[in-house]
Parts: sequence; structure tokens; C-alpha cells
Amino acid sequence: MKRSELARMIDHTLLKPEATPADFEALGREAAQLGTYSVCVSPSALPLSVPEGVHVATVCGFPSGAVKPQIKAAEAAQAVSDGAEEVDMVINVGAAKAGNYAQVEDEIAQVRAAIPAAVLKVIIESAALTDEQIVAVCEAAVAAGADFVKTSTGFHPAGGASEHAVALIAQTVAGKAGVKASGGIRTAEAAQKMVAAGATRLGLSASAKILQEMAD
Repeated sequence: MKRSELARMIDHTLLKPEATPADFEALGREAAQLGTYSVCVSPSALPLSVPEGVHVATVCGFPSGAVKPQIKAAEAAQAVSDGAEEVDMVINVGAAKAGNYAQVEDEIAQVRAAIPAAVLKVIIESAALTDEQIVAVCEAAVAAGADFVKTSTGFHPAGGASEHAVALIAQTVAGKAGVKASGGIRTAEAAQKMVAAGATRLGLSASAKILQEMAD
């Protein structure tokens, strides 16, 4: 891939709890310089002024996903009101592990209903799930109207994105939703492997380093 092609797939991400308003402003400027699709920031950073052409994404129920669905829906609605165009919500991973897929679908549907005009990405923490669980939560996400299924928060001790998980997600959603690979992607080689496995969006905090490794 060309550097510019990969850049347009990147959500340039800063979700560190200690990030300051100045850090978020710098992130927006860097995103414009790199040519990334968006910035992904904590909801407390909103509203965020970014250069023209840079989209704004945020997170919801982050990073544990272990809050009530109505809280996630309210958080997502507030974020969109504050200028977010895309929301990456974390599912209730415990519900998925327990096989309560109807509960997972319901909470996604509640967030979807709260932000009908925004892009909704559903973070499933794929490294913490079995293949069977990954397939089931992907099916729930598609049924609930998600625009993307996303591998990971990058904060879970089980790990981040893997080529296997990305390929399984892509196979399961079968073009009915996008696939976002996120968590632990730190080299251009790793990023391109995720794309080859089926990722249509990448969540990266090391965007500058990764793009510097690539040819124009």
C-alpha cells in the first residue's frame, strides 16, 4: 500500500487518561499533516476543533464496557452533541463471555438508537473471546445496526488485534459492516497485515511512526 492510502484508513488515537487539552489539539494538527481519516479522543476532550478534512471520533463505555446500556447510550448521545461524528462503544464483555448475546445486541441497539446519524463502531475485545464468541457478537452487532466491528480497546490485558481475529470478524460480517483493527499495532508491517486480513479501518496511536516506515 501507499502511505497515503493507509493514512486514510487510520483513526489517529489518543486515549491516555493523562492527555491534556494541548495534547488533543496537537493530535488534530498531526492528523492533518499525516493525512489520517480521523482523530479518536476521549469524550471529555469534546468539543474538539480540528483542521478541515479531519473527522472526530470518540469512545463510549470505555475501556471496560461494564456500565449500563442506558449510560452508554446517554454518553454516546452527549458525545455526538459535542461534535463527535463516530462513536466506538465497548460491549459488555462479561455478557459475551457468558453467552448472553441477546443482551449484547440489545445494548448495541440502544446506543444505535441514541445516535442514528453517527457512525457506530462496536469494540468486542476479541482477544478475550473464543472464536465462537467472536462470531456471535459480530452477528449481534450487525443485527443491531453497527457500522463497524472493532477488535480491541488496546487496554485489555488479554491483548489487542490479531490477524486471525480480524479475518474472522471480516468473514462473519461479510461486508455488512466495516472491520476496525486496533490495539498493539505498532509497525507498518503489522498495519498492512491487518488490512490484508480484512481491516477497513485502523485505530493507531503510533500513526506517525508507522507512516514514516512506508513509501509514498
